[in-house]
Amino acid sequence: MKKILTLVLASALGGILTLGAYKLFLNDNKSIVLSSAESNPTFLPASNVSNVKTPYEAPDLTVAAENSINTVVHVKNLSVSTGQMTIEDLFLGRSPQRAQIGTGSGVIITADGYIITNNHVIENSQELSVTLNNNKTYDAKIIGSDPKTDIALIKIDADEDLPYATFGDSDNAKIGEWVLAVGNPFNLTSTVTAGIISAKSRSLDPTGEHIQSFIQTDAAVNPGNSGGALVNTKGELIGINTAITSQTGSYIGYSFAVPSNIARKVIEDIMEYGNVQNGVLGVTGGALNSDFAEKIGITDTEGFYVQSVMEDSGAEKAGIQNGDIIKEIDGLKISKFSDLKGHLSTKRPDDVVTVKLLRDGSPKTVSVKLMKNTTITLPMVGQVKNAKPADLKKYNVSNGIKIVQLDAKYAEYWMNNGIEEGAIITAINDEKIKTVDDAQNIIKNRSPYEPLRIELINKNGEKERYNFR
Repeated sequence: MKKILTLVLASALGGILTLGAYKLFLNDNKSIVLSSAESNPTFLPASNVSNVKTPYEAPDLTVAAENSINTVVHVKNLSVSTGQMTIEDLFLGRSPQRAQIGTGSGVIITADGYIITNNHVIENSQELSVTLNNNKTYDAKIIGSDPKTDIALIKIDADEDLPYATFGDSDNAKIGEWVLAVGNPFNLTSTVTAGIISAKSRSLDPTGEHIQSFIQTDAAVNPGNSGGALVNTKGELIGINTAITSQTGSYIGYSFAVPSNIARKVIEDIMEYGNVQNGVLGVTGGALNSDFAEKIGITDTEGFYVQSVMEDSGAEKAGIQNGDIIKEIDGLKISKFSDLKGHLSTKRPDDVVTVKLLRDGSPKTVSVKLMKNTTITLPMVGQVKNAKPADLKKYNVSNGIKIVQLDAKYAEYWMNNGIEEGAIITAINDEKIKTVDDAQNIIKNRSPYEPLRIELINKNGEKERYNFR
């Protein structure tokens, strides 16, 4: 009996141990069920909330609009143009004229009424008026203008201090940055549109004859916006809206503004000197790209390639040479020609710029003192500059200007007639010339129907005359 009881207790104890081991080590499904209550999404840790993405929010542009809308004015230009002549006009000997009204925008830049606008807004005006955002209208006078940059300065005499715009630094504007265009499109006063900066240093002139380095935006700009403000989110003036690219004449996606740094320099020159003072680096060449680089046998595809250095220029004195590649100027990366031209447009003669360049693959940094432009382009001839005493002595003449680069189209003609670079032009249209300013004034005042008569000295020291129609 005692043996049976011992066997039963041993069996029971073995069963209990076996069941306990099973519960502890083998029943995994039960453990998952127990933890499921803790994995309920209702009880997620609070830190997980930060991983939830919030919707994108556009910047608040109301302050920028409030700060700028009262500084932008409506400009009205009354001009008189010659209409088509009728038979009656012909018999009566009269010239038909008709009044034309053009409108645009402008930006007040001083409390006493100086206003910046586009040259094409005020061009050929007989009468000019300005209407403020408070509907007060004043007569305006032109202080000066610069057709090359399409910037003009006008003035009104108001009976109170006026709200005025604060200039921002357009060099610091970034692609993708939000901007506002403020102006008067289609005679709709005080209109604000928003967009971003799409590109910088944009040129619309394929010839490269005009200084262009626009800020490109997708803010809607239409006829009448010209001369208005492009402002950043702080309400600072970073550009003067100037042009659109369109096949219809209205906005289709891109607009262009003169950077504020260029506009500000132009009006400061007009106010201080009466005209624009342009500082010249003294190099000619072109922007690099794959095709150009392959053609001249180099691997660089970015920068400005120096093809020639002007005589007596700051670049020559600083040691810049043909074949150098300008990579930076004053820390600004140079990727295309408009980068270089745009920065130089903010400089004056005697300003010093720091130029970083590559020469045969090696970096080099030089300081260049900009000089006044003494070179002009003479029709059919090419680039000419003031002659030095040694140049005049060489040809035994007492006056004249020097040909420094022949016009590519007419170069063969001139060389076949014994005229080379370095020849001296002594007279234009029978008037003696001593400087390029003399030549420029003669060309400017010449009738379009009058032939161009050029007197110069050939390589043999002989005087020759040429007539062009």
